[in-house]
Amino acid sequence: MTAPATKDGRDSAPRMSYVVGRLDRALRRELEHRLAPFGLTRNQYTALSVLSRTVGLSNAQLARRSYVTPQSMLAVISALDEAGYIERTPSASHRGVLVTRLTRRGHHQLEACDRAIDDMEQEMLAEIPAERRPDLVGELMSCVRALHAGFAARETALS
Repeated sequence: MTAPATKDGRDSAPRMSYVVGRLDRALRRELEHRLAPFGLTRNQYTALSVLSRTVGLSNAQLARRSYVTPQSMLAVISALDEAGYIERTPSASHRGVLVTRLTRRGHHQLEACDRAIDDMEQEMLAEIPAERRPDLVGELMSCVRALHAGFAARETALS
């Protein structure tokens, strides 16, 4: 399906970067809205999600994987620790580094939030046939990799 051309012959379809940017803003808005009943911010939910998939990350590693600054991650970790969703213990291999892990309470909170986010994703993908969704995710991951923003080949294979 090709988009109609403008009077000067250019494609009138919006630029890919514009559409992805709009999607990013819409996702941010929806995540904040859907996570609010759980008392979590988008950054807190992201940190819990990352911690559920990777055990024993330092603050700096968690910040990188959550796409926030280490300073911002300190505030996220503080709030999650205060809520009892994470625990921090000294690293056995790196002196002075605290390793962060989800607590049982954190796992339960993440599972509840994941259900709400699953519902949001089902609404977002409603017009895309289920059999096309894995390809869409793969193609989007390729775009992220092309811009050197994550999703190493190893991560793709694990998905």
